[in-house]
Amino acid sequence: MKPSPPAVPRAVWVLGFVSLFMDLSSEIIHALLPLFLTTTLGVSVAVVGAIDGVAEATASITKVFSGYISDRMGKRRPLILIGYGMAALTKPLFALAGSAPVVLGARFADRIGKGLRGAPRDALVADVTSSEIRGKAFGLRQSLDTIGAFAGPLLAIGLMYVFANNIRSVFWFAIIPAMIAVLLVVIGVKDNPTSHTEVAARPPIRVVDLKRFTRPFWETTIIGVVFTLARFSEAFLILKASAEGLPFALAPLVLVVMNLVYALGAYRAGKLSDRVPARTLLAAGMTCLVLADLTLALLPGIAGTFAGIALWGAHMALTQGLLAKLVADHSPFDLRGSAYGLFNLATGITLLLASVIAGLVWDRVGADATFLVGAGFSLTAVLLLYALPRPQE
Repeated sequence: MKPSPPAVPRAVWVLGFVSLFMDLSSEIIHALLPLFLTTTLGVSVAVVGAIDGVAEATASITKVFSGYISDRMGKRRPLILIGYGMAALTKPLFALAGSAPVVLGARFADRIGKGLRGAPRDALVADVTSSEIRGKAFGLRQSLDTIGAFAGPLLAIGLMYVFANNIRSVFWFAIIPAMIAVLLVVIGVKDNPTSHTEVAARPPIRVVDLKRFTRPFWETTIIGVVFTLARFSEAFLILKASAEGLPFALAPLVLVVMNLVYALGAYRAGKLSDRVPARTLLAAGMTCLVLADLTLALLPGIAGTFAGIALWGAHMALTQGLLAKLVADHSPFDLRGSAYGLFNLATGITLLLASVIAGLVWDRVGADATFLVGAGFSLTAVLLLYALPRPQE
């Protein structure tokens, strides 16, 4: 009888719940932030896209250095704790913001925290799991993360009712789950003893290190970059639903629907990725994004918008955990944190470009054109996936 695969380690569960509570906090804010910026603070959609793009690019650049530092230290926990702690400390700034630059500063600091924790956290998940259940482990952590991303907007709707549509009061409430996430890191996250290696200090990126990354790693990064051009900020989904007539207080429903589909699919997709060829799942995810963009562009009304949002969630479920798994599979053990840093640097800068392009197209041509451009990038990613000489295995 074939032995059953090992259980997902406790560390993965703890990191999943840490992500759940921090995403709960962040999504309470992010579900309302685009409309807070455009209605309360009076900024343009292009500025919204730029703020979100700059914030995500900042996180990605930071991941390069946090991944390197965690590799050199042989420890992941200190940077994970600092990253979540820094994110928690930024939450009051959103409630206090009186202008777009303050929001940008808060997002900038929050994303630095995300960058500090992201690569070491993913590297720790890879460190404590064997290759036969790695996709399952990443899927589980991503699923718990996404439950928080689903529950946050749902809670935001209830809080908008409780606080009589006072967004700032809702933002103040978001501090509570953020502090719970930090507490869980303090009491529940431990380093993997086998990753504690003494390595002499040296520059984070050396030519000799780059040569150690295999061709499949760079192929995965190229696919991630092209894919990210089509996956601009979810802020545009909220603005699209609002433009179609969704009431202000119900704007968080956009992220509720997207993340519900994402949460329900992420763990199943992760388990599948341990058995099914990666290229098959990536192609399915990219196809979902093509359909999502076309639906958002061509089907009018609230029903069409939410159909597109659900497809957007499906593409996230099929691709995000899988890409994280592929980075781990195709990087040297002692450079795993740096690998996540490089991958996220490339995709993060691309997300900045994608969000700026989306905002400019929205302001100058319209919402439908924004999603048609996204569909074009998505289709390009599908074609590139099959043009590569080897599957992403």
